[in-house]
Amino acid sequence: MKIKKDDNVIVISGKDKGKTGKVIRAFPALNRVVVAGVNIKKAHQSPRKGGQKGQIIDKTMPVHVSNVMIVDPKTNKASRIGLKMEGGKKVRVSKKSGMTV
Repeated sequence: MKIKKDDNVIVISGKDKGKTGKVIRAFPALNRVVVAGVNIKKAHQSPRKGGQKGQIIDKTMPVHVSNVMIVDPKTNKASRIGLKMEGGKKVRVSKKSGMTV
């Protein structure tokens, strides 16, 4: 999986198509990522303490990694990712502009 935590991504398919956000959490074993402000579901929360009321909260759910693409830092558009060796280290490179991500 080439998308990591704290990457800026754009959603390319689904109900949130076109939205951008930061990756909050990545699940490489499941091929899913949690993106801030994308795929929000309503969750019913039961009361925690004695006198407290239950409530409905907005919860950000994971999306499949194939539905998001990295935002190119130079053009601010969706771009694919490649790997390149720089000084004996692998770095991720944007296919569109050639800049490191």
